[in-house]
Amino acid sequence: MAPSRRDLQLTPLSGDTAAEIGAMEEVRLLDSYDDDDNDDSLSKIEEGSGGSGLRKIQVGITGMTCAACSNSVEGALMSVNGVFKASVALLQNRADVLFDPNLVKEEDIKEAIEDAGFEAEILAEPVTSGTKTQATLVGQFTIGGMTCAACVNSVEGILRDLPGVKRAVVALATSLGEVEYDPNVISKDDIVTAIEDAGFEGSLVQSNQQDKLLLRVDGVLNELDAQVLEGILTRLNGVRQFRLDRITGELEVVFDPEVVSSRSLVDGIEGEGYGKFKLRVMSPYERLTSKDTGEASNMFRRFISSLSLSIPLFFIQVICPHIALFDTVLVWRCGPFMVGDWLKWALVSVIQFVIGKRFYVAAWRALRNGSTNMDVLVALGTSASYFYSVGALLYGAVTGFWSPTYFDASAMLITFVLLGKYLESLAKGKTSDAMKKLVQLTPATAILIEGKGREREIDALLIHPGDSLKVLPGGKIPADGVVVWGSSYVNESMVTGESVPVSKEVDSPVIGGTINMHGVLHIKATKVGSDAVLSQIISLVETAQMSKAPIQKFADYVASIFVPVVITLALFTLVGWSIGGAVGAYPDEWLPQNGTHFVFSLMFSISVVVIACPCALGLATPTAVMVATGVGATNGVLIKGGDALEKAHKVKYVIFDKTGTLTQGKATVTTAKVFSEMDRGEFLTLVASAEASSEHPLAKAIVEYARHFHFFDESAEDGDTSNKVSQNAGWLLDTSDFSALPGKGIQCLVNNKLILVGNRKLMSENSITIPDHVEKFVEELEESAKTGVIVAYSGQLVGVMGVADPLKREAAVVVEGLLRMGVRPIMVTGDNWRTARAVAKEVGIEDVRAEVMPAGKAEVIRSLQKDGSTVAMVGDGINDSPALAAADVGMAIGAGTDVAIEAADYVLMRNNLEDVITAIDLSRKTLTRIRLNYVFAMAYNVVSIPIAAGVFFPVLRVQLPPWAAGACMALSSVSVVCSSLLLRRYKKPRLTTILEITKE
Repeated sequence: MAPSRRDLQLTPLSGDTAAEIGAMEEVRLLDSYDDDDNDDSLSKIEEGSGGSGLRKIQVGITGMTCAACSNSVEGALMSVNGVFKASVALLQNRADVLFDPNLVKEEDIKEAIEDAGFEAEILAEPVTSGTKTQATLVGQFTIGGMTCAACVNSVEGILRDLPGVKRAVVALATSLGEVEYDPNVISKDDIVTAIEDAGFEGSLVQSNQQDKLLLRVDGVLNELDAQVLEGILTRLNGVRQFRLDRITGELEVVFDPEVVSSRSLVDGIEGEGYGKFKLRVMSPYERLTSKDTGEASNMFRRFISSLSLSIPLFFIQVICPHIALFDTVLVWRCGPFMVGDWLKWALVSVIQFVIGKRFYVAAWRALRNGSTNMDVLVALGTSASYFYSVGALLYGAVTGFWSPTYFDASAMLITFVLLGKYLESLAKGKTSDAMKKLVQLTPATAILIEGKGREREIDALLIHPGDSLKVLPGGKIPADGVVVWGSSYVNESMVTGESVPVSKEVDSPVIGGTINMHGVLHIKATKVGSDAVLSQIISLVETAQMSKAPIQKFADYVASIFVPVVITLALFTLVGWSIGGAVGAYPDEWLPQNGTHFVFSLMFSISVVVIACPCALGLATPTAVMVATGVGATNGVLIKGGDALEKAHKVKYVIFDKTGTLTQGKATVTTAKVFSEMDRGEFLTLVASAEASSEHPLAKAIVEYARHFHFFDESAEDGDTSNKVSQNAGWLLDTSDFSALPGKGIQCLVNNKLILVGNRKLMSENSITIPDHVEKFVEELEESAKTGVIVAYSGQLVGVMGVADPLKREAAVVVEGLLRMGVRPIMVTGDNWRTARAVAKEVGIEDVRAEVMPAGKAEVIRSLQKDGSTVAMVGDGINDSPALAAADVGMAIGAGTDVAIEAADYVLMRNNLEDVITAIDLSRKTLTRIRLNYVFAMAYNVVSIPIAAGVFFPVLRVQLPPWAAGACMALSSVSVVCSSLLLRRYKKPRLTTILEITKE
């Protein structure tokens, strides 16, 4: 973008804003990447500085006129002891210098520049009173031009070696990279420059900074309009920096969120412009989508250009010799060559060096950085064909001996490679369809209700927490929030995977991006931006698609040695066939007309170079992971990465928590029996008063049962009881010294007397005797899959309550399905053995671990892992977090709107056990697809390279020409991507088909 007249230096955020940004700076994908080598640069800096803090200053430099000057300044700065990094910007006449103030002073830096022959001035630091240094940021960058895993390894290595970069991960399938960096050490522009210096195209998509807004501006028609807009931005308070791209109409504004909000900023620009300018906030995902489309379009244009020049070549080579008139013209000698030779040379030169320039540029940059990729092979193969043909023409002009030329091979090779890249771009675009669908769910606009009931339409990305919004029937919910007026049904299937519309009334939560079916709703926004459920889902899917499965390491290793091995094989092919011809190992009849042994050998060698394809290997895993994570998201199963997919496919044990996982989590009291002289109503009031302070599901069921007994409110059965209990709280007794005892129950004081509500262990520890008839009653409850809750008051047992938590209807079928898949289900619960066995018997689980404390679940998991078995844990993601973290595969079920559960590898949006089957089944099918991709990619190279090298030529007498080899190479990577795309047809198993699943 062209910089505007106002290009102010950013000031670090102050106060609470910096703290908020710091709180949000959790590195999602990068935290899962443990690579000790990628912090080497910073480690060296810290060691060199003796652990003290580094400083970064800006120096104004006068007298630089070219790149040589800036290089000279950089060299002078880097030679100063204590300077760790120096970056010189020629156009800005400025240098950023990172140094250790204990080793070098500002004046020393200034003198070093002046000694190099330039004038220097230390620029004043921005005002930082009351500011707080920002922690690391996570930036997402587009990286264009990557073709295989070798490119990925090269970019990752370069990024990780940059000072200030803590983590860096690059994904081939998405052409994206995530970089965690210290903005006080390195800027985003430095990172983009490093990407471009490595030979690729780079640009920042988004970061977790909160003070930048990207807008699309309509109404800028000429230079005067642009100046008016810049004047408005200059006058607005809080605007620190802006850049307007007059060609694309994109406006990037950096602002101080403590001074001006994003909505006030947009309103201010539109208001000052008196309606001339119309602004729309651009989503970063929108830019990604347009970039994907642009890459495919660019490849298509190149392919069409190459094809349009290759068609005349084909006519000259094949058709025209059979037409007397054309043949006469083509063989007419013009100077040292015939007209046909001139035409072919001219056409191919355009294809080779204009249309095919990208291959040369990319190959040179790769070699300059000490790496090799597909571009090196293409450039090498086409150059060999082209320059041999030129040499053959010149040799013929000098000696009169005319050897055959292969201009057509070079042209067709480039054409087919471009066709392959175009098809690959289209196919790769299809792998992100699920992500695009999620992005399309993001609401575009919202109806804002302002003071005095006024309404106006605003961009949905400008909604603030606390805004009142109106949602019309058929419209999208613009943001996460709660209903404050109205009632309706909302279709949440696109977010949660739940197909049945959900009833919404006052105080009901709603999710942004879901569809309001019927009535008008007024909602209050609670979560916006990156905190919204849809944004978190998109972020999780995006992170998963960028992650690397461990199986990818194989492809990375092969890619690192692939190109050198292929070039070596090509040289052996050239030498072997040449020596064979020289010693008479094969007859001269095999040679082409007017051909030599060298030309014959060279064609085999070129075919070897161009048919070999590392791209297919590099795409085998990331494309499959990308499609699988998208498919999972559309089915309500969020997968946090390729690592989770790979572990889930070999799960041997699945551990289920009982309450809320196998059961519905909606406990109800079925029995209340008093074993004392106490009145039934008094007994229920006493127990409810004690349990009112507990958050346990059983406690809520007991309180609701007692309230219903007193007030006979039938409407409470299916609703939220918390409000109803509070409305009638006057009937509860005052309590004190409340204490929840995990695995036992609760205790507190009522009327200064101790009341105990819990199990046998709690009674035994407090010396409460349980009579035989009471014990028999409790056993009968437990044998019928109910939990017996024993109540003691003032040292005496006073009653027992039976609580039942119904099983989920799909529990038994899912358990049987797991057994058929070869997975062993285990139930772990803190409940007593009789109740646990009764529940397990109902669902068909044979292995039960009862009376396990919450912390003990992790111990159970670790005991199963001792023999190397892979263990999955299914829990609620909150109480079961330690167990989810201890398991090889953690599955948080019934997450609903809480999708950012850190301990889980899989987040199951719905509270449905079928999704456990879906998660394992999808992972197995994905790993099977990845293996098939690898088999195809390896088999392709193992079979095609010997054919191209002529191993079977003595038997079949078939030589694979270079252009045909190029076509095979181009289609190989397309085939792998298309193979991964077959995962889009995945249908999750239903209850009727789960029992048909068999062990792989």
